Amino acid sequence: MKVRVELDERSYDVVVVDGARHELSALLDARAPRAKSVALVTSASLAARPWFDVDSGRDQTVLLVPEGESAKTLSATETLLESLANLQLSRDDVVVGVGGGAVTDLAGFAAAVYLRGVALVQIPTSLVGQVDAAIGGKTGVNLAAGKNLVGAFYQPLGVLCDTGVLATLPERERLSGLGEVAKCWLLESRAARDLPTTSLTDLVEMSIRLKASVVSGDEREGGQRVLLNYGHTLAHALEKLSLRHDPDSLRHGEAVAIGLAFAVRLAHELGLVDVGVIANHDAVLRELGLVRRLPSDADTDELLEAMRHDKKSHHDLSFILPSPDGFTLVPGIDPSTVRDVLERFRGEL
Repeated sequence: MKVRVELDERSYDVVVVDGARHELSALLDARAPRAKSVALVTSASLAARPWFDVDSGRDQTVLLVPEGESAKTLSATETLLESLANLQLSRDDVVVGVGGGAVTDLAGFAAAVYLRGVALVQIPTSLVGQVDAAIGGKTGVNLAAGKNLVGAFYQPLGVLCDTGVLATLPERERLSGLGEVAKCWLLESRAARDLPTTSLTDLVEMSIRLKASVVSGDEREGGQRVLLNYGHTLAHALEKLSLRHDPDSLRHGEAVAIGLAFAVRLAHELGLVDVGVIANHDAVLRELGLVRRLPSDADTDELLEAMRHDKKSHHDLSFILPSPDGFTLVPGIDPSTVRDVLERFRGEL
């Protein structure tokens, strides 16, 4: 399957198939024929996997970056950029991100700023990478102040989603990816009752088609693309708090699942949806095996402060919420309302 991201001269295909990683050389032949060198950016654990047999058909070097969310730092970015410079990578050469969302975010950002931009290909190997992180050109790293606060919109030459690799994922990584799948399922207003008959491949395809369609119409999040942040206001706040003690204590998709459950409850409090919408959200999360409980050590005041500094907010509390007319960005929500809903949500089983 190929899904096209339509961005005029920067359009590209997202290839979704078992063995997609083996299409890298052909992709470079077509999109980067002058490339002589390739830097494969990945982590040590992924480079040791049996499936790590990516062949670019060029002179290639594997550059190792930290594991998981620890890769998304300015210091890791500097180290990677120095490595690219030491390789004397030229503007005709290519950076290839091979890994989960953290690796593809870092590789994409490095490609965007090295020599003011070199060609990029993404080979996402995690579920969250395939359905979200590697598609759409959002790249970036974290600051202590929050998630993804440093980055760039930078589109790849192509994305190769190898579905065969998904079978090797640890269970926690699979579940983390399903948090983003749940978001896409809910954004399309699908019912929980249809999930049991939907295969993982179909869920991946559904998510990719949704994101590609939205990005094609709004590359830089000036309109509809902001809706892809559904559930992310609380999710990013939770992740910000986790960065302080253990960057990998809370996976992105785990945080998104909690954020989805909270957002629909906030929408109900504001009179935007009825209890049936809450029930469907909870059933979707339950069907996918996702936990929606707020971590016990998540301080309410700290969460509220973090949510005020969410990227889509303007010094207020703004959330993507479901409504009778679909999903919409709701700005300027009363902090006391958010606090009350958060405290009730905390008490739910």
